[in-house]
Amino acid sequence: MIEFDRLDPVQPRTFTDPDAAIAHVTALYDAQIAHLTRRFQAYARGEATGARVRSWYPYVELTTTTLTRLDSRLAYGFVPGPGTYRATLTRPDLFAGYWRDQFTRLLDYHGVPLEIGLSNRPIPIHFALGDAMHVEGDLDPARIATIGDVFDLPDLAGLDDAIANGAFFLPPTERQPLALFTAARVDLSLHRLKHYTATSAEHFQDFVLFTNYQFYVDEFVRLGQDLMRAEDPRGYVAFVEPGNVITPRFDADPASFVQGARPPRLPQMPAYHLKRADGSGITVINIGVGPSNAKTITDHVAVLRPHAWMMLGHCAGLRDTQKLGDYVLAHAYVREDHVLDEALPTWVPLPALAEVQQALENAVAEVSGMAGYALKALMRTGTVATVDDRNWELKEQRELVARFNLSRAIALDMESATIAANGYRFRVPYGTLLCVSDKPMHGHLKLPGMADRFYRASVDQHLKIGVRAMEMLRDGGLEQLHSRKLRSFSETAFR
Repeated sequence: MIEFDRLDPVQPRTFTDPDAAIAHVTALYDAQIAHLTRRFQAYARGEATGARVRSWYPYVELTTTTLTRLDSRLAYGFVPGPGTYRATLTRPDLFAGYWRDQFTRLLDYHGVPLEIGLSNRPIPIHFALGDAMHVEGDLDPARIATIGDVFDLPDLAGLDDAIANGAFFLPPTERQPLALFTAARVDLSLHRLKHYTATSAEHFQDFVLFTNYQFYVDEFVRLGQDLMRAEDPRGYVAFVEPGNVITPRFDADPASFVQGARPPRLPQMPAYHLKRADGSGITVINIGVGPSNAKTITDHVAVLRPHAWMMLGHCAGLRDTQKLGDYVLAHAYVREDHVLDEALPTWVPLPALAEVQQALENAVAEVSGMAGYALKALMRTGTVATVDDRNWELKEQRELVARFNLSRAIALDMESATIAANGYRFRVPYGTLLCVSDKPMHGHLKLPGMADRFYRASVDQHLKIGVRAMEMLRDGGLEQLHSRKLRSFSETAFR
């Protein structure tokens, strides 16, 4: 029999106060992490270990025997029927506010206590160590080779997206999931986010803008820096750049911020954060070009449970009536990106979300100064086709014209449908506002001179529209934003 070096067992406890429940989760998690950290430090020093070292993720569990009648307008916060439901939990420093909302709803809607305890899911050593410690960097080759004999390593069997994909089925008599992601899946994404964006997960905000051009990032940096010097910062308290480089408000105490350092080179998908004290600020990520990047980053941002994400980028205009610099508000998508075909087949429709569509249209009107019928001269609503071939223009033209005619597509890009599809898949409200940068079907190719004129005229306005739309969504109330359209038959209670 394998002997384990672990803390003494902890009996589960029940709670009817969400704050007390979160405090207990935090105490359990901190103790488990401290145990792993101590043992790893000893292991790195070359000390012998007499047993396999193991710690466990905390869990929250709810058991109900009744089918509670709820307000039919609710989108989340309740379980679908009698049974036992559980979620493993990690990183209370990041998710305490999110849990408070979920726990409060469960307690209010079902009137039964929440059980908090330690699960049978071990914490991998890679996920337990903080940023200051690195498994490979702190060990010699011999220790690296044997680390799996002493500590738990990440297990792919517990990291898949079966729950989010609707492919996780258990008999009703067995314990059901309470959240879309397991704790280990969350931990993996938190590590990946820092790798891809060069900022820590603590800086990510609830509203996320994705773009495929550095020009938008440059404008966002200027906006963030200006707001940190402004008398009216619109509630924003700090601006964070890659490397966790923080610019606080001019009247803030710099000592209250843990300052990072600029990386020697930008990461693959750098992130920038206009922060508010409650996390309801705006994050911008330059995802680069292509649907693979779009899927990769949204796979990981999703575990942070943002309130909304949007794509701001450039597109090819497919209609002769469009002008360079016109906006396209996507209300449907042709998905030929292929990176999500297995997880979300292309026959699944992606519904337009009214709240997001209205916010984007209102933001275009406010920033541009145009409204009503006049707005149609600047912005067109329609179908966006997303492809995985950057040189799509080189295909046989009659085939392209026929496909665009059938789909009624008015614009084409390489990221928007992927971001919308992962928003649908992970229950994150989504939207797309693109700017026409070229019209290949009509002889207007994207050439350097044309691009420069287009960028100078449109980028600043486009970025301001995206930021304003996010602020409108935040101010409009989150109960309406989280749509029932994104929820399945048997849904997890956690948003």
